[in-house]
Amino acid sequence: MSDSARSEIYVSTDVEVDGPIPGPHSLLSFASAAYTADKTLLGTFTANLELLPGASGHPDTLAWWEQHPEAWQATRRELRAPKTAMTDYAQWLEALPGLPVFVGYPAAFDFMFVYWYLIRFAGRSPFSFSALDMKTMAMVLLRKDYRRSTKNAMPRRWFDDLPHNHVALDDALEQGALFCNMLSESRRR
Repeated sequence: MSDSARSEIYVSTDVEVDGPIPGPHSLLSFASAAYTADKTLLGTFTANLELLPGASGHPDTLAWWEQHPEAWQATRRELRAPKTAMTDYAQWLEALPGLPVFVGYPAAFDFMFVYWYLIRFAGRSPFSFSALDMKTMAMVLLRKDYRRSTKNAMPRRWFDDLPHNHVALDDALEQGALFCNMLSESRRR
């Protein structure tokens, strides 16, 4: 089947990191939840990663983690080597029944880490450069400036009753449901 005939799969992805950029800082944990446009959850992928050799946490980020010790501990269990985890992740993405589109909030930050790790450790990105930013989508739907299109400005009807607790899988699921609700509303307009 050609790519033009395959439907898009929206891969809501959340990352937990120890600094602002990959390389000097590490991706601690990440998770993806793959959804169809009608909010059918196709599956999830999550991994906690070993730290990059020579990388170190940024003082500001580490100070934030000190305020969230349970979430930090969740990132440090069952650690996997980045090469193994990212290769498995690329294979998981490629096995989805459609073209994966990265969905993030904000996509610029989360996609930067995931793309860097995929290229470095798996040698490819099944996303290509397909990254959808939920904050930009909210800007359009809310008719507000980008910096004012925060979750606090979004209507409650867009949110399902799901936790947001800085545990990557929980946050990816919460974010994916939010995205699907926004997408549904945008298509009714």
